[in-house]
Amino acid sequence: MVQVRVAGIALDPAGQHVILLKPIDESPGEGQILPIWIGAQEATSILVAVEGAETPRPLAHDLMRSMLASLDAIVQRIEITRITEGTYFAEIVLTTGGGTHRIDARPSDAIALASRVGAELWVADEVILQAGIVDEVTDDEEVAHGAVDPEVVDPAVAEERVDEFKRFLENVDPDDFRG
Repeated sequence: MVQVRVAGIALDPAGQHVILLKPIDESPGEGQILPIWIGAQEATSILVAVEGAETPRPLAHDLMRSMLASLDAIVQRIEITRITEGTYFAEIVLTTGGGTHRIDARPSDAIALASRVGAELWVADEVILQAGIVDEVTDDEEVAHGAVDPEVVDPAVAEERVDEFKRFLENVDPDDFRG
């Protein structure tokens, strides 16, 4: 397993959200970045958590965090375990009074939860080797392209993203999310 961090969230040329995971240590995957395509709502949830933004009502991942806390469950880590036919699989590793539990999850949901509880992110070596791409993006380019790295994001950019999200929440219609 390789420990990673969220290097950013970007839009691909087709307008799809991509979360970029970057290895922390010199290990398998060195010099690579792992792109995982995620939904817009999950991207927003991760951005809210990474930027520390307040929302008027809890998002789904805030609810997950509150439920786990009320059950005295601790998220130890998130593991992206495999990729099969282009679909990534993840597990949330929890510790409770009853022991350690592994919960199947979509990577986007697991990362959104980890961003809220401060849990480590890990990726199987095979996933990095199979799906990792050469990291040619510098921190300045990440910021310029809308990616988020809490160590390099300009506060004005972060504030604008939070304002944009608040406007979204004020104008959202629940029918927009029905299938």
